[in-house]
Amino acid sequence: MSNISSSFTLSQSQQQHLLEKLDVFKVKGRDKRGRNVLLIIGKYFPARMVSSEVLKKYLEETIYPKLGAKPFSVVYVHTDVQKSENFPGISVLRSVYDAIPMNLKNNLEVVYFLHPGLQARLFLATFGRLFFDGGLYSKLKYVSRLEFLWDHVRRLEMKIPDFVHDHDEELEYHPMMDYGLESDHPRVYTEPPSMDPISMYSMRLDALRCLLHLLV
Repeated sequence: MSNISSSFTLSQSQQQHLLEKLDVFKVKGRDKRGRNVLLIIGKYFPARMVSSEVLKKYLEETIYPKLGAKPFSVVYVHTDVQKSENFPGISVLRSVYDAIPMNLKNNLEVVYFLHPGLQARLFLATFGRLFFDGGLYSKLKYVSRLEFLWDHVRRLEMKIPDFVHDHDEELEYHPMMDYGLESDHPRVYTEPPSMDPISMYSMRLDALRCLLHLLV
C-alpha cells in the first residue's frame, strides 16, 4: 500500500488547505508559445499526509478550472524528490491521471520534466507506457538544467524555488549526478573546483556511456 493511501490525521479540508499552502500546483506564467503553464514542485507534495481522493478533488476544483479550454504545458520539478516523502505511488498516479477530464488531456501539449535523474528515467522508460497512455508518454521531455527550461518557458513569468537553483549549480560541478553515478549530498566549497572544458566534456561523455549501458 502506498503512503498516500495510509491512515490520515488531517481532515479532508485540512488536507486541501495543506496543498494550497504548500503551493505544490500552480498555474503560473506562459511558455514560449504563449500557452499557460502548470508548475508542479514535486518536493512540496506531502504524499504521507494527503489522500488520493482529496488530491483529485483539489485538482478538479482548484487547478483544472484555471487551465481553461486552451492548450497548456506542464513544468514538473523533480529536484530533491524523496520516494518515502513525496512519491504517492504508482496506483495513485494512475488513478489521478485517469480522473483528468478528456478535454484537459487533449489540451496538454508537453510536460517538461526538470532534473529527472537516473531512477526517474529508468522508471518511466520501463513503466511509463504501461501505466500511462502513449499520448502522455510521447509529450514528456526531460530537461537536465534550468538554462534549457528557459529555452521553452518565459523565465520572467515563473518563479522557481531557490533549492532548485542550488541543485542546478551543483550539477554543473558534478555532472555525473545527472545519471546517479555520484552522490548528491551537499558540499561546501571555498572556491569552485577548477576543471578545464575538455575534462568536463570527457566526464559527461563517460556518464552518458554509463547511462546507455544501463538502458540497453
